[in-house]
Amino acid sequence: MTLKLNTRFADSFVTSEDMSAIMPEVEAAFKKLHDGTGEGSFFRGWLDLPANYDKAEFEAIKKAAEKIRGDSDILIVIGIGGSYLGARAVIEFIKSSNFNKRRNGAPEIYFAGNSISSSSLAQIVELCEGKDFSVNVISKSGETTEPAVAFRVFRELLEKKYGKEGAKERIYATTDKARGKLKELSDRNGYQTFVVPDDVGGRYSVLTAVGLLPIAAAGIDIDALMQGADDARKQYADPDIANNDCCKYAAMRNVMYRKGKKIELMVSYEPAYALMGEWFKQLFGESEGKCGKGLFPASAIFSTDLHSLGQYVQQGERHLFETVVFINEPLADIEIKTDPENADGLNFLAGKTVSFINRKALEATAIAHEDGGVPSILIELSREDEYSLGWLLYFFEKACAVSGYVLGINPFDQPGVEDYKKNMYALLGKPGHEDRREAIERRLR
Repeated sequence: MTLKLNTRFADSFVTSEDMSAIMPEVEAAFKKLHDGTGEGSFFRGWLDLPANYDKAEFEAIKKAAEKIRGDSDILIVIGIGGSYLGARAVIEFIKSSNFNKRRNGAPEIYFAGNSISSSSLAQIVELCEGKDFSVNVISKSGETTEPAVAFRVFRELLEKKYGKEGAKERIYATTDKARGKLKELSDRNGYQTFVVPDDVGGRYSVLTAVGLLPIAAAGIDIDALMQGADDARKQYADPDIANNDCCKYAAMRNVMYRKGKKIELMVSYEPAYALMGEWFKQLFGESEGKCGKGLFPASAIFSTDLHSLGQYVQQGERHLFETVVFINEPLADIEIKTDPENADGLNFLAGKTVSFINRKALEATAIAHEDGGVPSILIELSREDEYSLGWLLYFFEKACAVSGYVLGINPFDQPGVEDYKKNMYALLGKPGHEDRREAIERRLR
């Protein structure tokens, strides 16, 4: 099995009676998701995407990625939220956070448009000096402030370096198929475009062109990624908790929530998983945080963060539980050798591998945390490869949707996100927001 749900460190907190009691709700939520009777049902395009994706566009993505790998030293990926987190998480998981230092024929990949930091933007601009570069701009509308500002800056740089005709060969726009500012600009200037599907929300979009173009440009096997997701889709087609780890996970986290656990700490013992933690936070935070409900998603890398957060987790307020993703087969392993002098006192580890020590750190920590009132749901992933990651991505997406319906909310909208955008448009003087601007400025006086 590519993914195994291990509940041994949570069984003292979530009983079999708890699971039996919540099972009808989970089955009802699963049915809502599949028959389209739940809120937000239009945005379920991701559900069968691994089997029903656009094969022609998929091949076009691979060809564009090959071109980028051949003519660019750098690829700038411009997007925010779901328009960049998935791609960056996959790249760093498969290739490591040191990807730009060991890219093996792929371009360096930098992510812009995910903040409004002038310092960060200027640094990426500087990195492009004297280099051939291309841009993948990702935005459904083309009007979101952060990526729109970054794209204007890099579009001007490309046109200055290559001219308008040359620049259009280096700009790839992933946007709406028919409308919006970015689509209009792309059609007018002849940029190659890829589609953000109407029925797939940003946080569920990693396996669409939104994520796949930069992932493929990094030299990652997107066929294997999609195959893993499709096999997970087949595996989790049964709503019975006893046969479906995805539903079981959704059930357990709702039981935890009802018993007073308000924070879910996503943990991994692999530093390469750090951006997957960020992707997880958006997926669950944006899906469930509404109507005064929802677990607060946080993330950490152990054992690193045990030396900073560990004290709080062990003995702080008892309002959290952990979901731990552990990779059973590392990309590489190192054996501890015997030191004749035993200068560091570590000869008791001689003959053991670093991955073995890492596993024992997991087990020791999970027992200590459970004893301290912090249960852990353990998700064991077989390998750190494209197939396994595709499986894991689908597992979390489906668990999130089922969990949201159990919680009693629409897991596919994000009305709260729009409030800050409207306020910012008003303060920046965007036409059509004059009344709001006047009200906000009174509050700021």
